[in-house]
Amino acid sequence: MSASGLRFASLGSGSKGNGTLVEAGGTRLLIDCGFQLRETEARLERLGIEAASLAGILVTHEHGDHLGGVGRLARRYGLTVYLTTGTSLAWKDSQVEAVQIINPHQGFSIGAIEVQPYPVPHDAREPCQYVLNHAGLKLGILSDAGHVTAHMREVLSGCDALMLECNHDLHSLSSGPYPYSLKQRVGGSRGHLNNAQSADLLRSIDCSRLQHLVLTHLSETNNTPELALAAACEALQRSADWIVCAEQEGGLGWRALY
Repeated sequence: MSASGLRFASLGSGSKGNGTLVEAGGTRLLIDCGFQLRETEARLERLGIEAASLAGILVTHEHGDHLGGVGRLARRYGLTVYLTTGTSLAWKDSQVEAVQIINPHQGFSIGAIEVQPYPVPHDAREPCQYVLNHAGLKLGILSDAGHVTAHMREVLSGCDALMLECNHDLHSLSSGPYPYSLKQRVGGSRGHLNNAQSADLLRSIDCSRLQHLVLTHLSETNNTPELALAAACEALQRSADWIVCAEQEGGLGWRALY
């Protein structure tokens, strides 16, 4: 891997499984793993990565589409898992030997990558998301949050790349097939960000350095890439040629920052 710059990719993004790769300065990290072991290995191979080369797995929260594959991958390859106390207590897998408990308000380093976790409002035990820094380059990751807080705006301002949840379109969710209770959960203050909320976030932070904007965790039932892209483009007043959606099956190929 290159010793300069930072690059990132997605193994897949959506309710059926999530995983994000980040590498910089000789360090390679996986954020979440919601796929079975063989599927994870296949998706890593598709991106030219061997699981044994990972320096660790950062976990955002305990829901299966984010944590479901972490245990088997960590045990198979002897990887360290980083997660909050609350997520650790909610985790059903106690057989991973290398577990590092993190404070969601305190940054730390793994190899050449500086990791800044930050708390988010979601219906999990102690969820967090991450900002990754290397050599002045900043990648922000935000998913699985029911609303945007002032602290979230602060930590995500000035990113060089941003992976941003656009889970649902409000009209599609309200008129769609989900039962009322699920609509309330998804659209609630501890659920998932809709297109309008994510667009409002973009308007409220410094996006002047953005080289890449990746829209993530799109609902297959309550959203479309077209709706999500339109909301983001309108918020930034820019064309869609550098704004992309990460896919559930195809994920997202490598994107580089310099």
